[in-house]
Amino acid sequence: MYSMREACEQCHLSYETLKYYCNVGLVPNVSRDEHNYRVFDDDDITWINSLTCLKKCGMSLKEIKAYIALCLEGESTIPERQAMLSNKRDALLLKQEEIQASIDFIDYKQQLYDDILNKKIPYHSSLIKKQ
Repeated sequence: MYSMREACEQCHLSYETLKYYCNVGLVPNVSRDEHNYRVFDDDDITWINSLTCLKKCGMSLKEIKAYIALCLEGESTIPERQAMLSNKRDALLLKQEEIQASIDFIDYKQQLYDDILNKKIPYHSSLIKKQ
């Protein structure tokens, strides 16, 4: 069993963040010790790490709560959960393409600037109007 602080360390979360997640129901079924402090087992740690991943995937708290509700219903909801994750994956792939296009643009501009600084090509700016 892990204390709140130990769980935070295991999951790389701040104390305040994990407390918030627990308070809003994003970490269901958390046990409490004889002093009424939250304690976490390995399954809780696994879920909290999954929760962190879902957040990084761009899931809103509302979407995560819906996902948790489906998980708690059991195996019969796997197709719905798969659909939720598939939709999120599609959105991430689109975002990945947008990020790659931005990286490609920066690479192009860096090479252009290198070529200008190395006198391989003349400098021209579309922002500076010729008089």
